Amino acid sequence: MTNAEPSPREQLKQAKLAAAQDRVALKELLAPVRGRTALAQLLQLIAAAATVVPFIGIVELGRYLLAAGPIDAARVWTIVAVFVGGGLAVRTLAGGLALTLTHHADVQLQGELRRRLVVTLGRLPLGWFGTTSSGEVRKAVQHDVGELHHLVAHAAVEKTGALATPLFGLAYCWYLDWRLGLLAIGTIPIYLVVYGVLMRGAMTRMAQMNEGIAQISATIVEFIAGVSVVKTFGETGKAHKRFADAADEFNDGFAGFVGPMVRLRAVSSVFVEAPVVLLVNLAGGLWFIRNGWVTPIEVLGATLVAVTIPTAVLAVGYSAAASRQAVAAAGRLTALLNTPELPISDDPQVPQDNSVSFSGVEFSYDGTNAVLHDISLDLPAGSITALVGPSGSGKSTLATLVPRFHDVTSGEVRIGGVDVRQIDPAVLYRHVGFVLQDVQLLGMSVADNIRLGRAGADDDEVRAAARAAHIHDRIMALPGGYDSVVGEDAHFSGGEAQRISIARALLADTPILVLDEATAFADPDSEAQIQAALSTLIEGRTVLVIAHRLGSIVGADNIVVLGDGRIVEQGRHGELLSREGVFARMWQTYTAAGELEAAR
Repeated sequence: MTNAEPSPREQLKQAKLAAAQDRVALKELLAPVRGRTALAQLLQLIAAAATVVPFIGIVELGRYLLAAGPIDAARVWTIVAVFVGGGLAVRTLAGGLALTLTHHADVQLQGELRRRLVVTLGRLPLGWFGTTSSGEVRKAVQHDVGELHHLVAHAAVEKTGALATPLFGLAYCWYLDWRLGLLAIGTIPIYLVVYGVLMRGAMTRMAQMNEGIAQISATIVEFIAGVSVVKTFGETGKAHKRFADAADEFNDGFAGFVGPMVRLRAVSSVFVEAPVVLLVNLAGGLWFIRNGWVTPIEVLGATLVAVTIPTAVLAVGYSAAASRQAVAAAGRLTALLNTPELPISDDPQVPQDNSVSFSGVEFSYDGTNAVLHDISLDLPAGSITALVGPSGSGKSTLATLVPRFHDVTSGEVRIGGVDVRQIDPAVLYRHVGFVLQDVQLLGMSVADNIRLGRAGADDDEVRAAARAAHIHDRIMALPGGYDSVVGEDAHFSGGEAQRISIARALLADTPILVLDEATAFADPDSEAQIQAALSTLIEGRTVLVIAHRLGSIVGADNIVVLGDGRIVEQGRHGELLSREGVFARMWQTYTAAGELEAAR
């Protein structure tokens, strides 16, 4: 029985609950800059009040000039200087200072958030990165932090100004005559009703759009990362499909979100644009003058104030949209910052030797469905243990428990007699190294890529590791040698990148190694060199290797066969063949495939 889709009412309820949680998250994130934001808003209130002063000056100047009697030029210039010049000067100074404060606050907040994100990402279990796409991480660190910029640097000040300026202006209109005050806001109620109707369900559409952004970011990263494979095998249609589907879904969501905004803009041009407001106020003012309620100069002053109101209303609307995006971004940032970190022992211990043992290990990714069941296994110091089994049998999961990519659900993984959970991570990674199939080289010099194994290594040590990994000659053939920058003047094949990874592991010189067989997808020439490099790498170390090619682990001290997350059988190569069990059948299939390949 499948779960039914939530009803529209239930979706709205969920969206409102999520929005409420996101607002709490935003409040917490903005706490460090709240004081400066409040001060900036106070300054903006002063600037808003000063904005109305020139309008008052115009009215007073008009009254004086239209009054009977001689004109005093000094008094005219005094009115201009005090009301117009003074008002503009205060507005500029206070408004500029307010924006300066909020921009400084924004820079500090973004810097602090990015530092917190880096620290958080550095403390998360390595396995978390295997289940989270790089697109999602990039969206949080770059896009979501950037979403807070407008809210902190502009929205608080602009919204205060947008609300306070018309309020001060309306107060002056009411001071002149209450009828002029009502006339100034005559079109606003119509606008608000239309705005409310068009923005109905905006929270749900915003949530859908944010999901679309995350999905399309992930598929872009995935597509670019795999473009070489796509071109090699020519499956462009299939490869494009996931990206195209994500783009289509995002396009639909974006259209659903932006559509009301476009309609709102069209409607606002009718009800709150300056020409309409000007027409309403001048026509109404003429009627008021004919009835003797107000003077022409008072209508002029009130009309000038009224014309500023539409801009303020639209600014509030745009600011609200930006605020909604910032609220959603705050929710995602807080969720990332609150991701459970790798627990660190208060009383860390140091391994006594290089042995590894699994004792009654159970593991589940989701806390419900176990993928490893009662695994007990010993890896003596200096031994080579190979994990074999069909895809999905739990080989990679079991291997990654040693460098603590994840913590076991129950049981223990011990290194040198110490539970890995009781070992400080920095100490753990000095004991355990790993070489994976999916090699990642960073956009820095080749030497620095190798030096990631040990930051303090000198040039001679880096070169020695590269020689041992059979990659030195290839590096020296580059335009800048070891100083060549990966991705700019250094481009490596998969096998070459794997040998740089091995050089990195050699430099780290960890006594325990986890290998996801590096030659699984290498060409014959690269395979021979990688095997030679691996022979140097594993010498004298405790090795746990995930074997894809059975021929490469014939000499292993122990071959462990996994099936459905359990140990099916284990022993040396010859022993397992003599039992005629699961491994023997796997070996028969492997050798038959090799013979068929050789016959072609």
